Amino acid sequence: MKIGIISDTHDDIESVVRAINVFNNEKVDLVIHAGDYIFPGIVQQFTDLEGAKLIGVFGNNDGEKIGLYEKFSKIGADLKGEFCEIEIDGLIFGIYHGTSKDLTEAAIDSGKYDVFICGHTHIKRGEKKGRTIVLNPGTAHRNFPNINGEVENVPQIIIFDTDLKSYTFLPIFDS
Repeated sequence: MKIGIISDTHDDIESVVRAINVFNNEKVDLVIHAGDYIFPGIVQQFTDLEGAKLIGVFGNNDGEKIGLYEKFSKIGADLKGEFCEIEIDGLIFGIYHGTSKDLTEAAIDSGKYDVFICGHTHIKRGEKKGRTIVLNPGTAHRNFPNINGEVENVPQIIIFDTDLKSYTFLPIFDS
């Protein structure tokens, strides 16, 4: 199965539309959003996914929780709350926005997850830590500073292949 991973879209509709185009071109089966949608209306864009389901978790900037739940429900997507554990193709995934660095690292270090997906820092991360593949696509929002105050000019997403247990970072915009 191919899974698209996105995070920290922060109301950037153009980036979301382009990310969805990449997901469709890659023929992903599922898209996981690691939070920080901001405006519930941004979720509507995900109706353009072709044959892929959307699941997500809340980010620290997602104040309109009821509106987000309603939008997810309206498009047949699944918003899992603050933290999610899910099994996909025999792999245990942990999904958390990453608001607390201590909680993020504790979950990763627990050895409970085959794959741990997070966001929040706006810094891409792809590594194996113990038995866990740790994935953070960085921010999908253009020109948005990371936790170090540096601006990310190349918003990216991740494509994860559950069969190969491999991942690829892909830019949302052409170079």
